[in-house]
Amino acid sequence: MHFINPTKGRLSFEQVFREIAAYIQEDAESRYKLIVGTDSMLREEVCYVTAIIILREGKGGRFFYAKEKERATLSLKQRIFYETSKSLGIAAKLAEKLTSRGMHDLDIEIHLDVGEQGKTKEIIREVVGMVTGSGFDAIIKPDSYGASKVADKYTK
Repeated sequence: MHFINPTKGRLSFEQVFREIAAYIQEDAESRYKLIVGTDSMLREEVCYVTAIIILREGKGGRFFYAKEKERATLSLKQRIFYETSKSLGIAAKLAEKLTSRGMHDLDIEIHLDVGEQGKTKEIIREVVGMVTGSGFDAIIKPDSYGASKVADKYTK
């Protein structure tokens, strides 16, 4: 799997992590938010986009995204669970790298493409439980811009 950054181009996961670490080291006194979100778009096939966003609170940020296409065989509910598992997989890899670099104090938020409005409201509890049970913070719509804005933009 490779990631894309609008400025840096195509990057491996390792390169993405180095970019994130360097960005934090540029201004170590600032507060940061690390976000992972996945969205999908159904057409002839399903396009999944997982975004990693590092925000320097109040001062902008950087993002990276990975795009994968798969056959359209899942229901909406199954796709949401799959999106969540994709985000959890990337978040777990990030958490492992952060721990190995001594950066334990940076929490990871997982932004879920579910909300109180629309077809996904019935599964909020389940996907939030998946995320919090894995040790990450779960954010839902309308605050889950990592999935509903950043990742969504690149599913088109």
